[in-house]
Amino acid sequence: MLVSPAYAQAAGGGSAFASFIPLILIFAIMYFLLIRPQQKKVKEHQAMVEALRRGDQVVTQGGVVGKVTKVKDDGEVEVEIADGVKVRIIKHTIAQVLNKTEPAK
Repeated sequence: MLVSPAYAQAAGGGSAFASFIPLILIFAIMYFLLIRPQQKKVKEHQAMVEALRRGDQVVTQGGVVGKVTKVKDDGEVEVEIADGVKVRIIKHTIAQVLNKTEPAK
């Protein structure tokens, strides 16, 4: 062999911190590309759900379009999906608000 085992071991014996730098860089990249945008999206969804009020037209995650008739305090919303047909929906299953109503003055 051209390189003795003792020489090969001595060459790879850098500092312990230097061996963790790639791992730290990978975690930082994953944080900025995956974790941070997902947290921002969750905060926006929570704000949208908290801002729901009577008269808003919403789309659920199941694709049902309806009009909010009552917002309850226990995390539920009553939505009218057809004339006289009202269903109770969990607030966090609302995917999108189509038409926002203006608050009463």
